[in-house]
Amino acid sequence: MSPVLRVSGLTKSFIVHAQGDLALPVLRDVALAISPGECVALVGPSGAGKSTLLRCLYGNYRVDSGSIQIHHGSARVELAGAEPRVTLDIRRRTLGFVSQFLRVIPRVPAVDIVAEPAIRLGAAEAEARRRAEFLLGMLGIPPRLWSLPPATFSGGEQQRVNIARSLIVDYPILLLDEPTASLDAANCNGVVELIRQRRDAGAAIVGIFHDTAVRDAVSTRILDVVPPRFPPGAPVGVQP
Repeated sequence: MSPVLRVSGLTKSFIVHAQGDLALPVLRDVALAISPGECVALVGPSGAGKSTLLRCLYGNYRVDSGSIQIHHGSARVELAGAEPRVTLDIRRRTLGFVSQFLRVIPRVPAVDIVAEPAIRLGAAEAEARRRAEFLLGMLGIPPRLWSLPPATFSGGEQQRVNIARSLIVDYPILLLDEPTASLDAANCNGVVELIRQRRDAGAAIVGIFHDTAVRDAVSTRILDVVPPRFPPGAPVGVQP
């Protein structure tokens, strides 16, 4: 089966203006090809650039060089250097991202936040809300909280709302940045099951899983992200 995401020669540096515009290398010549039904776990030491790689794949960070090709609709699209409208359309229809933080409009009920991506793609509001309620229930968010804004929730509850929002659409490609980091064992198991279901249904997944049990449960292979060497005299502790 042909890859739906292919990365080659991806290189990314950050400029530290406080150090005389020093360029710090974070990723160098990264290559990755992932097909439907695969889950690639990114591993490597803290500061190796794993989260930076995910943000490059999502289009949050512009790469210095290299290619990020995504199968989007019936076409293969180059995400590196793409116009903002192209990037936004890829995110809307093809590329889902579970980050470690929930950023939403205040005072909007949790069920509406989860349902919104499906409604935006044309789903009927009633069906989208039904799906949102199913996911919130599966992730252990009780019905009494569905009508409340997530700003009132605990960190773990907010993360589960974040996961439900990202999984309500059947994105062909999913990026997961420590999706179970703030969850207890019981809720972690629910997230693992949802990730497995999405993988087995054909999603291509790239994720960071610091919990080795979670990584072993969902990943099909490992990609070791190796940090590039710092230039001579570079300050320590500033690599993302």
